[in-house]
Amino acid sequence: MGKIGFDNEKYLSMQSSRIRERIDAFGGKLYLEFGGKLFDDYHASRVLPGFRPDSKLSMLLQLKDEAEIVIVINSFDIEKNKIRGDLGITYDADVLRLIDAFRGVGLYVGSVVLTCFNGQSAAEAFRKKLENLGVKVYRHYIIESYPSDVELVVSEEGYGKNEYIETSRRLVVVTAPGPGSGKMATCLSQIYHEHKRGVKAGYAKFETFPIWNIPLKHPVNLAYEAATANLNDVNMIDPFHLEAYGETTVNYNRDVEIFPVLSAMFEQILGTSPYKSPTDMGVNMAGYCIFDDGAVRKAANDEIIRRYYEALCDFRKGLADESVVAKCKLVMKQANLTSDDRPVVAAALEKADRTSEPAAALELPDGSIVTGRTKKLLGASAALLLNALKTLGKIPDNVHLISPDIIEPIQHLKVDHLGNRNPRLHTDEVLIALSICAVADKNAKTAMEQLSKLKDCDLHSSVILSQVDRNVLKKLGIRVTSEPVYQTKKLYHV
Repeated sequence: MGKIGFDNEKYLSMQSSRIRERIDAFGGKLYLEFGGKLFDDYHASRVLPGFRPDSKLSMLLQLKDEAEIVIVINSFDIEKNKIRGDLGITYDADVLRLIDAFRGVGLYVGSVVLTCFNGQSAAEAFRKKLENLGVKVYRHYIIESYPSDVELVVSEEGYGKNEYIETSRRLVVVTAPGPGSGKMATCLSQIYHEHKRGVKAGYAKFETFPIWNIPLKHPVNLAYEAATANLNDVNMIDPFHLEAYGETTVNYNRDVEIFPVLSAMFEQILGTSPYKSPTDMGVNMAGYCIFDDGAVRKAANDEIIRRYYEALCDFRKGLADESVVAKCKLVMKQANLTSDDRPVVAAALEKADRTSEPAAALELPDGSIVTGRTKKLLGASAALLLNALKTLGKIPDNVHLISPDIIEPIQHLKVDHLGNRNPRLHTDEVLIALSICAVADKNAKTAMEQLSKLKDCDLHSSVILSQVDRNVLKKLGIRVTSEPVYQTKKLYHV
């Protein structure tokens, strides 16, 4: 809906070239720690308008003949069934999804590494499952006093105990289902083993955020802090880079804090460290591809506000603690933002106050705002969706896109046969009913043709939406926020 501010084609070209340069700099083999989402990077596409969600994957495809993928998963995450919040699946299930996704686009997946392996029963079962599926699996073990005891870590009792990962390509991309999986340790362990074998190999890090060559308090970098509020990441000036080169660059606290230890490890393995700063380790070229800073700032500020509301709702649901909310509030203050900077918020709350019903508001591509409220037949988001499609299709407001004669039998099915206590239609049910009506009704057909125009529109609800509604709106590409309030006083919500 907003202006484009990022040159995606330039990014793909510069990024792949940069990685090739780093491979050559190390003599022909590079272990590349890949942070963040390798594909479906919707955060990046929101804060860098013009960046495509699959950009990093497209970039790797330019290197596919030189690259292989190694997927890393922490054995403790398998044991405790850790869930990916954005997908709602366990980390071990996501490993399988990632393998299928990479293979599906022609990328070679070499192996899976179980880090922090200590004989955990669930991890051992997962290892056998992968091997039965024909996937190579390696085990990396817990190292006492890691990473501070460098002499122990870089020894036969440290990295030396890990199983050596057999690789065959110049570029080894080390990725994982989520943070804390052990990607960096896996890379360094491999460099240790490669060096013992007389193979020249290096390490580099690919992180899209924070962007190192834009200002520390740029909204894009602040949006990264909001997105990682649960990890308590803090952007900061890289002091090592400033001292070495007299150049101000941006990194984040974890990389800055670990750099002296990392540098000592390189010295222990290679005799000297190839890097003078955490910024040196990175290969990210995104900052060079921003051509409209105003458009990017606007998009990132919008994301900061969305992250604030997400934190409020997660706290209300018991999925986040107060520190996450406090961090997002601080980021809002640093960016000089309030909820008034998200126009749909005031519109939704005004509609709810005026009607005494849950309500929602959506900003259309032309900047106009439509609203909807809970009715006898429809939930607020379903009513809003129909109103938006009417507006986009220039369909008169008094026209029924879905006849009550069709809605009522659906309600009867829900309540009397499927045991649902809420008779109102959710957005998925409304869309199915609308698609059926579109076969014979030209207005319904026109409304259906407007669905693609909803992508990247902003929506705010006066109450927390059901998971069904959130999922449907997300699939339509709508950017949803909600007040941290439930529609009912029940303790159990779906």
